Amino acid sequence: MDGARSIRAVDEQAALRAIVEGTAGETGEAFYGALVESLARTLGTSGAWVTEYDEERRRLRALAFWLGGERLDGLEYDIRGTPCETAINETRMVHIPDNLLGRYVRGEVAPGSIQHHLGRLHVESYLGMPLLGEGRVVLGHVAVLDAQPLPPDERVLAIFQIFANRARAEMRRLRLEADLREREQRLGLLVGSAMDAIVELDAGLRVTLMNSAAERVFGCGAGEFGGSDFLRLLEPDAQARLPHLIRQLDEQPRGGQSLWIAGGLAARRTDGTNFPAEATLSRYEVRRRPRYTLILRNVDDRIRAEQQIHSLSAQTEYLREEIKGQHDFEGMIGRSERMAEILRDVKRVATTDASVLITGETGTGKELVARAIHEASRRRDRALITVNCAAVPATLIESEFFGHERGAFTGATKRRQGRFDLADGGTIFLDEVGDLGLELQAKLLRVLQEGEFEPVGSSRSRKVDVRVLAATNRDLEAAIREGRFREDLYYRLNVFPLRLPPLRERGDDVVLIAESFANTLAAKLGVRPATLSAADAARLRSYAWPGNVRELRNVIERALITSPEGVLRLEGMLPGPSSPPPGTKTVVTGGVLTDRDLREVERENLLRALQATGWRVGGAAGAATLLGVKPSTLRSRMAALGIERQ
Repeated sequence: MDGARSIRAVDEQAALRAIVEGTAGETGEAFYGALVESLARTLGTSGAWVTEYDEERRRLRALAFWLGGERLDGLEYDIRGTPCETAINETRMVHIPDNLLGRYVRGEVAPGSIQHHLGRLHVESYLGMPLLGEGRVVLGHVAVLDAQPLPPDERVLAIFQIFANRARAEMRRLRLEADLREREQRLGLLVGSAMDAIVELDAGLRVTLMNSAAERVFGCGAGEFGGSDFLRLLEPDAQARLPHLIRQLDEQPRGGQSLWIAGGLAARRTDGTNFPAEATLSRYEVRRRPRYTLILRNVDDRIRAEQQIHSLSAQTEYLREEIKGQHDFEGMIGRSERMAEILRDVKRVATTDASVLITGETGTGKELVARAIHEASRRRDRALITVNCAAVPATLIESEFFGHERGAFTGATKRRQGRFDLADGGTIFLDEVGDLGLELQAKLLRVLQEGEFEPVGSSRSRKVDVRVLAATNRDLEAAIREGRFREDLYYRLNVFPLRLPPLRERGDDVVLIAESFANTLAAKLGVRPATLSAADAARLRSYAWPGNVRELRNVIERALITSPEGVLRLEGMLPGPSSPPPGTKTVVTGGVLTDRDLREVERENLLRALQATGWRVGGAAGAATLLGVKPSTLRSRMAALGIERQ
């Protein structure tokens, strides 16, 4: 009888009988062997197999393979380029009714490979589906194949589904057994490795189990006290007290049979020395017989531990101050009116939990401001978690923010905490928030509104208490108009806006910051501190600083490396705008500058600022703002230096 005819002759009842008769008394891999043979015979196909899936390696390993009337042992294959790949990737049943070899077997194939076996038997058709566990995690795969076409037939698919369900149930059972064994092993390791002494007692207060910590605490060898009277290990007062506590537990209703032993117990080591111990006592039953678990902690050990913790805390505080000193807070230095206002705003908003949106050009110190807000807040003892939204791939950003469960997607082999989880109780800083996609913006809005999120692959919401600081160098209002940024999220983030001015708008601050960089970087480079000449200070003021404080730091570091010790030379360090415009007089800066030289440097600097702003003196886009001085001061200096509009 050919495959197609035998299939049509089979019904669901016969399939169930075939499973029961073929697999009776079998478990594990023997069960799978009986199952695939019954499956192939029931459907009249050339072969059938059950495999387990290795997600990390993307390979299937045969638990049982029946092909051409014989069993194939130890077959393992890569799913790429096979119909199994589609079934696993899309977690669905896949049916290839004919021309299987033409679709999947091309060119030379390796001897012993799955393609080799398919070609050897001239396989024509395939029907397969994944075996799914909890959370639709792929555990394995079951399939049949035939040397003849296997046309679509609802009854065939129903029968195949019956066999697949039985294979999945057995695979889940075996996985649960393995998980149970692993949990029991871990529980044994947990009890054995616990720092507290754990002692199990029977109704006669004889020792039935004692973990390694208890053996160490009492100073006895492994198994030495098994079956012994535990009261021998207690001081007289405790010997009288423990039986009374046991009776107290026996009288309590089930579910509440545990208690904290107020004042602890006075215990005795085998060498006769004693020690005070904190203790808890609980009761349970094994085969209707009571058992008692006594957990003891040597108070002497706790006192030593507390002393060690105090010492480590002091070290941590010291290291925290050291680390704080290593941060380059030079970007927060400044005497300009705008920076003084920024520092006042930072102090005001730090004491609240308000969301802060920090805007400004690249390199203006947005992260430094975020750190300053966190350090001055009530959350300063908890974590400040930073996420660069532009640096994380779009496919991973949701997992980065909210974490994921094991099996949530391909490659998620273990559970992972997200950044919001890590920031619980503290602060999260979302740098370059303007680069977030719209889908994630909606989920971020939910966290801000409700204080909860769901990890990828989980149906449970996670509550968090997180303060959000965000930063961007993008124009978010323009992004809203263009539909690239949610307006409701913008207003949630923009509760307290902070705009950081570019370095070119901060006047003499650039010189103060440069001097600070020169001192701190000289110490790091191991060179003698260098001073800025008046000409170099003028150069710094006249340059536009497109990279702001970050660019300034690089320039000073490069100058320290290339300049003679004690002398900081910036000639050639500043590109483009730092060079005099054509037609202006260049002042020679070697040696000491005369008053005339300094006036000429200042005159050139003012001319550049005026030319750059179209000879506008006041206003936000005026030369006075660019130079960081008042318009009246600029007009006075123009008059003193004989500068008139050209």
